[in-house]
Amino acid sequence: MEEKNETAPEKGPEGEAAREVDLNALFPGKGYDLNRLFPDEGTRKLIYQVYRNKRDIERFIKNLHLEEE
Repeated sequence: MEEKNETAPEKGPEGEAAREVDLNALFPGKGYDLNRLFPDEGTRKLIYQVYRNKRDIERFIKNLHLEEE
């Protein structure tokens, strides 16, 4: 899986994201404006976290397959 250029939120002192999550940058090539579709910042952060978790799980599984060989 190739790495995509994503807007990673910066962590503040309380662990909260300081920057907005840009879903259009995270999922390029869509025919509609994802930021307008999901205007709530909490929903955008949740989608971003799910995307990162999925990516981390795929990396973990790939590393398991490499160790088995």
